Amino acid sequence: MDSQPTLADGLRRAVLDYLEIDRQKAPNPFFLETLITAYTRRVPWESAFRIAKRAKTRETIDCPRWPDEFWTDAIEKGGGGTCFESNYAFFALLSTLGYRGYLTINDMGDSAGCHAAIVLHMVEGLCLADVGLPIYIPLPMSRSDKTSRSSPFHTYIVTPMASDRYQVDRDRHPKSNCYTLVNRPVTEDQFRRAIINDYSPGGLFLNRVIISKVIGEHVWRFNSEERPFHLERFINGAMETQELPDDPGEISAVISEVFSIDEETFYTALLQTITI
Repeated sequence: MDSQPTLADGLRRAVLDYLEIDRQKAPNPFFLETLITAYTRRVPWESAFRIAKRAKTRETIDCPRWPDEFWTDAIEKGGGGTCFESNYAFFALLSTLGYRGYLTINDMGDSAGCHAAIVLHMVEGLCLADVGLPIYIPLPMSRSDKTSRSSPFHTYIVTPMASDRYQVDRDRHPKSNCYTLVNRPVTEDQFRRAIINDYSPGGLFLNRVIISKVIGEHVWRFNSEERPFHLERFINGAMETQELPDDPGEISAVISEVFSIDEETFYTALLQTITI
């Protein structure tokens, strides 16, 4: 990659404080895992903030939440993002902390170029980091051998294929294939254009509010498309559900409390995407 995004020193300190990381360490696999673990407990995978930003922004080019805005939303309002903005913001943090690597744009099934991920150069070799799915741990990559690692939620398998492609799979999930990693660096300019394009008509997750986050070491999830409205909690791969009211205001109050996300932003996004 020709350049790597970075955060100003004051924002870097604020982000580490928000992630409850008491001190910065030199880049290494263990600290990288600490960062990913902290991120997935504090920053949700969610579409509400991008829907709300799209709704109040006239020009598509002005819609993206670049790393400074992304992290400010996280710290002040409990916001997160979907794969492109999340991984771009996380990559900016990693770059500021001394990690070197590049961003990739990858395929999910028949959908080409729909998922972002980070590949890092570590002393031990290439490493996949992806808070935009999310993948809950860093995954080693080998050009010749299948690799695997286990997290509290899934065991992941990375299988090398032809043409710098890798299949990324997981267990304990109804969709075992995560995506096909296309291990080709994209420039920062190309990646930023992809983020802008994702706010165009047909952009991903602009038509429904989804939020997922690790809370109390369990994955919690809400999807406004799934009726009746409910919360999902996953324990050892098994799903428990909790019914929610039909009223958007009441739903937003519950979601705000459970996920520690800004109620007004969530309510604005929910009204954009549901018909009561």
